[in-house]
Amino acid sequence: MLVHAHPDDEAIPTGATMARYAAEGASVCLVTCTRGERGEIVTEKLAHLREEGPEALGRHREGELAAALAELGVHRHVWLGGLGRWWDSGMVGTPENDDPRAFARADLSEAVRAMVEVLRRERPTVVISDDANGSYGHPDHVQAHRVTMAALDPAADPGYAPELGEPWQVPKVYWTALRRESVRRLAATIGFDIEDDMPGVPDEMIAAEVDGREYAASKVAALRAHYSQVDLEKGFFGKLSLLPDFGVEHFRLVRGERGPAGEGEHGWESDLFAGLAANGSAR
Repeated sequence: MLVHAHPDDEAIPTGATMARYAAEGASVCLVTCTRGERGEIVTEKLAHLREEGPEALGRHREGELAAALAELGVHRHVWLGGLGRWWDSGMVGTPENDDPRAFARADLSEAVRAMVEVLRRERPTVVISDDANGSYGHPDHVQAHRVTMAALDPAADPGYAPELGEPWQVPKVYWTALRRESVRRLAATIGFDIEDDMPGVPDEMIAAEVDGREYAASKVAALRAHYSQVDLEKGFFGKLSLLPDFGVEHFRLVRGERGPAGEGEHGWESDLFAGLAANGSAR
């Protein structure tokens, strides 16, 4: 189960991982926290949405997400709290941060309860979320991390909201990770200085490397489906998607036991489910 703040967030750091596990027959569920109502529209073909406002953009992005998940082969999707319960909060320091509908302003107890309900229903053996910085500091990414982590223990507690279903203890929890070496290589290769916002993490903090290069085309197709937000013909994502390791994704293990080392030089897990089969957990 993956938790992401907005439509398109699933494809950028985890699209190849999702496509790989879906193709291998694992049950893959995406939880999206907002419809991305405050996103920046990057194509003039959708300029009318700027005039129609955030609700119109949110409805449009619902369709983009459905198309992206079809490209990834993922069929289980949940809007946290129900469709439209929380709105995109906008970038740090913008007026949208103060909107009472903003996910960043969500009552934590309500959002955690909604997440516990999903965890108990889906009963995932692996959960993936953003790190505490929300990858690059976006308020909704930070909140998605906060809510996910805060829901794990209540989900396993029989005394917490028994009406939400049987308790469930998630065996392994990962945060998405961008290698510091990759950040530096990106800056040098494609000419975008992203180190201030996304410094990346050192290799010793990474636990898993998922080789999804076989599914890189599906990841690119999913990104292309988010055409209101992502321009693959030019700019950052256009260059990023052409890199040979675009389908290789990295993760930090923050809960659970690390599985056997993979074959790579770092000894990282090559499978997020590594070590679980021996404990009776399944995909």
